[in-house]
Amino acid sequence: MSFTADRLLLFGATGDLSQRMLLPSLCALDADELLDPDLRIIGTARSDLDDASFRNLAREALEKYLPAERRGGMANFLNRLSYQQLDATTPDGFSDLAAKVGELKKGLAIFLSTAPSLFEPTIKGLQHAGLDGDHVRMCLEKPLGVDLTSSCEINDAVAQAFPEDRIFRIDHYLGKETVQNLLALRFANILFEPIWNSNYIEHVQVTVAETVGLEGRVAFYNDAGALRDMVQNHMLQLVAMLAMEPPTSFDATAVRDEKVKVLRAMRKVTAAETVTGQYRAGAISGEAVPGYDEELGKHSDTETFTAIKGHIDNWRWKGVPFYLRTGKRLPERVTEIVVQFRCVPHSIFAGMGATMEPNRLVIGIQPEENITLNLTAKVPGLGQDGIRLRPVPLNIAMPDAFVGQHRRIAYERLLLDLIEGDQTLFVRRDEVEAQWQWVDSIREIWNSTDQKPKTYTAGTWGPSAAIALAERDGVSWHE
Repeated sequence: MSFTADRLLLFGATGDLSQRMLLPSLCALDADELLDPDLRIIGTARSDLDDASFRNLAREALEKYLPAERRGGMANFLNRLSYQQLDATTPDGFSDLAAKVGELKKGLAIFLSTAPSLFEPTIKGLQHAGLDGDHVRMCLEKPLGVDLTSSCEINDAVAQAFPEDRIFRIDHYLGKETVQNLLALRFANILFEPIWNSNYIEHVQVTVAETVGLEGRVAFYNDAGALRDMVQNHMLQLVAMLAMEPPTSFDATAVRDEKVKVLRAMRKVTAAETVTGQYRAGAISGEAVPGYDEELGKHSDTETFTAIKGHIDNWRWKGVPFYLRTGKRLPERVTEIVVQFRCVPHSIFAGMGATMEPNRLVIGIQPEENITLNLTAKVPGLGQDGIRLRPVPLNIAMPDAFVGQHRRIAYERLLLDLIEGDQTLFVRRDEVEAQWQWVDSIREIWNSTDQKPKTYTAGTWGPSAAIALAERDGVSWHE
């Protein structure tokens, strides 16, 4: 059922995600006049607040996390907000929550950011209060389980009240402009699609590097680790969008059908194709930082770094390795995709002392959004030693290419799509399950081979084994 919601219900409305991302995103949308004038936003959490207190909390969050130039009409946005205290473990308070939501003229969108253990009682409470049905859609924030089994249990609980066409599983990476630009880059430019295959591409690298350590996520991260925290969702979604076949249209079903085909085609990796690491004390940007065991206060076998060599077993990508790496306490914060093309089949400059490098496409996602294509050009001059060649970058810096456009928070796009009912940039259940199947098989290998994380110094690019993983194939990580 298609509708633009006139009510948005935020669970966990006083939490860190809400203050840093959700409320600033919604205020920015309101400032750009992208929200329906009738939309009302109801926050709920355990905290004992009234409407005025919640608005004050929201104002402080906006002043802290949203640039001043994007707060236009903040008073109007704050007037959209109201609040209802709720203990989601009992059904008693859901009737009061339903009364606070009030009568729906068009429909209700729910953003559920809560502990996995609260999913089932929350869904039952919503059903008890009548906050389900054809006029309600549900958005789920990760983590959605710790493995395939627990993920299925959560999805089964949600499916008791909401069909798949009204479930929006969020992955905030899909809201980033450059991630969406992957689709435009591939399918709006005849230059790339004919060569986007194993005949012309040698390998692909995906790096998600962080400089931070635990940063207040001690309990969650020690249970999750790098594989579950980053690879299972963000990185596999990047791979799927990069490697998918052309969909028939820019339609939620068509796009997600092609993504899930990629995820199902991913070959199970072997023990020799994975590396895990855990950082020790070192320095980031010249400042000393403690090791993971020191931050945690105890010994742990949780990986803070992982590198994986993967393959997609289909016609387009047969024989092309996909090198994935992610970790904490690395030298810089960067998320990027590197597409390494093959060398030209024959060089007419071989006898002239000229060296050639293959073309390389680098797609920067964060902290800077840009696309760089390295081409080979002649170095100017009249040297008698032959023609000298050098790679020359063609840069497309997104902020420069589109002057006057705000740099948006990723959640802006996703919250607007949730309100309006567009599922294209959300993750379908079969995608989630295919991701978990691949990740679970890696953890099974680690457990069966008793693979423990290798230590690496904070401020470096992970254990030396990760370098060797690529160099065995003659590949160097892009740094």
